[in-house]
Amino acid sequence: MSRTVIVTGGASGIGLEMCRAFAALGDDVHLCDVHEPNEALDGVTPHVLDVRDENRVGALFDGVVAGSGRLDVVCNNAGIGSTTSVLDCTVEEWDAVMAVNARGVFLGTKHALRHMLPRKDGVIINTASAAALVGVTDRASYSASKGAVIAFSRQVASQYAGTGVRCNWLNPGTVDSPWVGRLLDGHPDPEELRSQLVARQPMGRLGEPAEIAAAAVYLASDAARFITGTDIVLDGGLTAR
Repeated sequence: MSRTVIVTGGASGIGLEMCRAFAALGDDVHLCDVHEPNEALDGVTPHVLDVRDENRVGALFDGVVAGSGRLDVVCNNAGIGSTTSVLDCTVEEWDAVMAVNARGVFLGTKHALRHMLPRKDGVIINTASAAALVGVTDRASYSASKGAVIAFSRQVASQYAGTGVRCNWLNPGTVDSPWVGRLLDGHPDPEELRSQLVARQPMGRLGEPAEIAAAAVYLASDAARFITGTDIVLDGGLTAR
């Protein structure tokens, strides 16, 4: 049976590959992002959405359910990066990162639960980061925001474990995504920075967005129906050190 899937941050990188992967299974996928996607995908309906805005998040979820009659999977993947230390991070930057990375996950989860709990079925998958598991320099607000995602996801999973709704999260390492591309483009020596990022992961390469998406597909599948309140770490061995 075709499922109804919402993916936030779906216009590029990990989110786009999540949309592609679920659509390949025949699911009815709703791609949500502040930007329009650069390509049209079969089985994927794009929506412009600011995940910081509760009214818009709630209205979009209501609209999707009104059209499909159900909501099976929500991937709260929208996020923004930050590369500042504690001393260099401004209050404005801190709040901006938290608003997308933490509040966005909270709102997506809240409105997913509104529709999933009455059906006693559903899967919520939140994108956190390996940067919340190990100390990474110059990631003050980013690491904190992803740590919040982990703690929040664990709480949700614990509270709703007996309802038929599962909540898990992904902890990617450095992934060859558009955000990393922009980071490299803004560096004086992109090749040197890329070498540093690769060296940080024991497998000797960056992750691929499709690899992260595959983990989301697994967590949303019946094969993972006894899994809630935990993560999949996809970091090339970073946290094994």
